Amino acid sequence: MANTATNRAQQDEVTADIHAEPVGHGNSPAAWTCVLIMLVGSVAAAVGFIIASHLVFWSSVAVMVIGLIVGGIMRKAGYGVGGSKLKKSGH
Repeated sequence: MANTATNRAQQDEVTADIHAEPVGHGNSPAAWTCVLIMLVGSVAAAVGFIIASHLVFWSSVAVMVIGLIVGGIMRKAGYGVGGSKLKKSGH
């Protein structure tokens, strides 16, 4: 029984270490811009698929790729999580 308590204490310590620092989860202008562009592209691709338009579908796939590129460029420019261009608000 004592071994189980020791294992539980070790698991709690590991869990506390894992959650000690906030991750951020991509809550940044770069991430939101990337997601918004890719969302518009995916909705347009769905419409293109439904109406059986190759032009609309593949153009929309290109928009999704552009969204990924724009997000990466914004991250490198300092607008990603922990970026140099973001105001440090302490959150």
